[in-house]
Amino acid sequence: MQVSVENTSALERRMSITVPAERIETQVNKRLQQTAQKAKIAGFRPGKVPMSVIRQRYEADARQEAVGDVIQASFYEAIVEQKLNPAGAPSVEPKVLEKGKDLEFVATFEVFPEFTVAGFDSIAVERQSAEVTDADLDKMLDILRKQNVRFEAVERAAQNEDQLNIDFVGKVDGEVFAGGSAKGTQLVLGSGRMIPGFEEGLVGAKAGEERVLNLTFPENYQNLDLANKAAEFTVTVNSVSEPQLPELTEEFFAQFGIKESGIDGFRAEVRKNMERELRQAIKTKVKNQVMDGLLAANPIEVPKALLENEVNRLRVQAVQQFGGNIKPDQLPAELFEEQAKRRVVLGLVVAEVVKQYDLKPDETRVRELIQEMASAYQEPEQVVSWYYKNDLQLNEVRSVVLEEQVVDTVLQKASVTDKSVSYEEAVKPVEAPQAD
Repeated sequence: MQVSVENTSALERRMSITVPAERIETQVNKRLQQTAQKAKIAGFRPGKVPMSVIRQRYEADARQEAVGDVIQASFYEAIVEQKLNPAGAPSVEPKVLEKGKDLEFVATFEVFPEFTVAGFDSIAVERQSAEVTDADLDKMLDILRKQNVRFEAVERAAQNEDQLNIDFVGKVDGEVFAGGSAKGTQLVLGSGRMIPGFEEGLVGAKAGEERVLNLTFPENYQNLDLANKAAEFTVTVNSVSEPQLPELTEEFFAQFGIKESGIDGFRAEVRKNMERELRQAIKTKVKNQVMDGLLAANPIEVPKALLENEVNRLRVQAVQQFGGNIKPDQLPAELFEEQAKRRVVLGLVVAEVVKQYDLKPDETRVRELIQEMASAYQEPEQVVSWYYKNDLQLNEVRSVVLEEQVVDTVLQKASVTDKSVSYEEAVKPVEAPQAD
């Protein structure tokens, strides 16, 4: 077998392969002999059909199969011989397929980029530290109460945070528009559910009252047919209810799976959950800064095949998340290219750090992480046992730990600044930069 390789770009390779004709003929004859043993042809007993008849009937198919298998096998032999690492399936172009002649074909494919990860010392990381104070805990308890608020009917005029049951009809240019009417809708004033002015226009209304609201749809309204248009809403208030926050009682605690431990036990459990969230938030922010730094310090070219695969994976995820009848390939690739490129590059860079520093998952950290996740459940021992009985989930945890070890490796050389912040600031997600 003869092999020659041409570099047509930084990552693309054009490999010309010539396979001796004897190898093809050997494979063709092998297939014909297998066919002869089981072929059923009128006038002949099974296994007694003359090879000339077998060739006449089956050689074309046998040759096509043999050529396909030899192309596939010789391609993989060639990439091993040439020490190439394809990043996707090759595009194969046959050159010579004639019987009796050497098989010649060209395989074009991309390879994984070869690079050494560098620039750890150019990465700047701000590592936050915080603690859960009693004030933070009290605020969280208030949030939990508000999430479980109940509404009770009142006779007074409506005010912000009240829940109204309303009927309404919306018109544009005197005509009722699609989706602009509803009956028996529950609306909390100040929630921002409706267009600007709608909820504000109902403050002070009482049950049984009808109000006409003259409003304008925002310029960036999702329905472009209504954007920036004047509308008239006739609203009937059926009832007004005020919020009633639940008391911190055993009944309230039971909703969160906490029984017979009273307010002190509930506070302790909530604090534990907050501390777990805090640790994860700090860890995530550090990791994101490290990954951003690795990207900036290691610009590499991305194989198109990997990028296309990641774009398609993100398309499928988008369809699964938002539903609807749309098919993944109907979503424009441009929507996902930037995110896909980031993920592919990071995957390659992280894998190279693992390789360069010979990192392997620390099994002690794997168990600690599983125990940390399990602590959020009522029976943590069962959760830990479940992870260790499911290889797929266990390997996912190992991947997370390995990524954490990559972060730790980078932090040893990066410029790290420690900063003490409040709990609220620490758990607040970093806002993505706005596009110009």
